[in-house]
Amino acid sequence: MVLTYRRLAARPWIYSPIDTTASTRTVAALKESTMAEHFTLANGDQIPAIGFGTWQIPDGDAAYDAVTAALAAGYRHIDTARTYGNEASVGRAIADSGIPRAEIFLTTKLPAEVKSYAGAVASFEETITALGMDYVDLYLIHAPWPWSAIGTDCHAGNAEVWRAMEEIHDAGRARAIGVSNFKVADLTALLSGARLSPQVNQIRFFIGHSQPEVTAYCQANGMVVEGYSPLATGAILGNAEVLGIAERYGRSVAQLCIRYVLQKGVLPLPKTTTPSRMSENADIDFEISAKDMTFLDGLTDTTA
Repeated sequence: MVLTYRRLAARPWIYSPIDTTASTRTVAALKESTMAEHFTLANGDQIPAIGFGTWQIPDGDAAYDAVTAALAAGYRHIDTARTYGNEASVGRAIADSGIPRAEIFLTTKLPAEVKSYAGAVASFEETITALGMDYVDLYLIHAPWPWSAIGTDCHAGNAEVWRAMEEIHDAGRARAIGVSNFKVADLTALLSGARLSPQVNQIRFFIGHSQPEVTAYCQANGMVVEGYSPLATGAILGNAEVLGIAERYGRSVAQLCIRYVLQKGVLPLPKTTTPSRMSENADIDFEISAKDMTFLDGLTDTTA
């Protein structure tokens, strides 16, 4: 069952199942079909429906080799951040891949600590230099507050930063702009003075932690929700209830978790440095039943 996404006015990001007789197809074909799916931004740009996350992958050979392997496995959506410290290796792997730049969707992020117009402009220049690129596909504010001061009111600083990001977008140096880790209050504050609306909100999203309030708000207001840590940074892999459902589908816990995120209308960003798991994470051409989705929605202690 391949899922394609179409946009409706009241429900921006939903999927339509199309019967493709998956049981007769090879694993390679299944992976290819999943990789071909996409989400569509409010500006009409398309993002591959599964991204490859690079959080916690060190700069140097580790990041270079992981991105190289991910691209070889068929991923065309790579997610990094200035704070990850690996932009240079990510950019080099993309450049060395031989894949046309236009075929790769690259996201990076402004450090959460930057809350001024001048700081945002300077940081973006550092990012572009590190990546060795002329533009990025998506540029996000990494968080609404500095990591050292989570929960503080930085609405004024975010407004300054957003003005810089709007100008970066206008100049064609970021095809789309958005935010990360923003709650509803953060989004409404930003929107109150914004000229352009965020097109993406990237949040922590996995079974047992689906953030329904902010997810519903974003989806109702034309923002694609991306879910980082869809495997709860590995903490969910030993959950017996999730494992039981995965086994009934003949799938791994990781595959079930990523499929769950997609069926919630959210774009998953799994991360691994193991090539075989990169392929496994993309082989999710199956459908979780409505009954099982409801059960998974009700779980609250999946990382315990």
